[in-house]
Amino acid sequence: MGDGRSGGWWCTGVRWPGEAPELGWRRGRDLRVSVLAYGTGLGFRALGERHCVGARGNVCPLAAVVPGRSTGGRCAECARLDRAHSVAADTLADDPRTYRVYLAWFGPGLVKVGITGEERGAARLREQGAVAFTWLGRGPLMAARRTEEVLRAALGVPDRIPYAGKRAVRGRLPGGGERAEAVAELYGRAAALEGRGWPESLERLPLEVVDQVEVFGLSDTPAPVRSVRELVDGGVVAGRLVAAAGPDLHLAVTGGGGGSGGGGGGVVVLDTRLITGWDLTAETGNGAGVGVPLIDIGGGGVQGGLF
Repeated sequence: MGDGRSGGWWCTGVRWPGEAPELGWRRGRDLRVSVLAYGTGLGFRALGERHCVGARGNVCPLAAVVPGRSTGGRCAECARLDRAHSVAADTLADDPRTYRVYLAWFGPGLVKVGITGEERGAARLREQGAVAFTWLGRGPLMAARRTEEVLRAALGVPDRIPYAGKRAVRGRLPGGGERAEAVAELYGRAAALEGRGWPESLERLPLEVVDQVEVFGLSDTPAPVRSVRELVDGGVVAGRLVAAAGPDLHLAVTGGGGGSGGGGGGVVVLDTRLITGWDLTAETGNGAGVGVPLIDIGGGGVQGGLF
C-alpha cells in the first residue's frame, strides 16, 4: 500500500452486493473478495498496529496509527475527507441520480428512516443489518432528503441507530408476522403524511415488506451474548460463521483458554469495522476461539481474553 508495511492482508470490511456477505481484502495493490457461507470456518490473527485505512480509495499519507476500538478505522483528516464526499454531508445537491426513501425495522422499538441510491437496490439495508424494511418513495436527492426530515420529525424516528442497540435485540426477535405488522404500521403512518410536507417530486411506492432474517441466517442460530471489543497485536478470532447482519459476523466458538469470562462455548459477534487497518494472517490452528477483549452484549461488562 505504499507505506512500507509487510505482512498479511488488510480487510476492507463486509459488503452485501447480493444476499451473501463478502469480505474485501487488500495487500498492496492486490485486491480480492471472500464470499462468506454460513457453517464454514473463519479465522485470523492480527499483527502489529492498526493503521488508518485512508479515504475514497486513497492511502492515508501519514500511515497514521488509529485506536483499536474505532469503528471508522480512519484518522481525523481521512475521516473528514471521506465524509465530505458522502450523501449524508448534503454537498451533492445537483446529484442527478434517483434516490429511494426506506423504512427499516431492526427489532422491537428500533426503527429508522433513511435514503439510498436506487441503483444500489437493497444493499444499503443489508449493510445496516435491517431485519425488515419497505420502500416508501423515490425521486431526486433533495426530495428524498426532505421527506426523510419530515418523517423523522412527524413519526419521532431517528435517521440512525447505534449497532450496539441492534445487537442487543437481534437475539430475541418476534415472529415474521409481527415483524411485518410493525413495518406496515409505520408505513401507514408515513403514507398519511402525503400532502403535508411530502415533496411533490417524490413518488410514493406501495407497501412491500422485505424480511431479511433468512438472508442473515438468524432464524435458527443461538443468540450471541458477547462481542469483540477490539483487536490486539497477536490476537486471534476464529470460529464457525453462523449468521451475519450488516458489518457483524456471528461466530460460534469453542471454550478453552484463560480469561475472566468463564468456560464453555457460545456465539460471539465480530464487528468487521474493527478489523479494518490491521495486518491479518490466516489462523489455521486446531479449535476455535477468541483471544481478544470481549464485552457483554447489552450488559456493558468487559470480558478478558478467551472465554
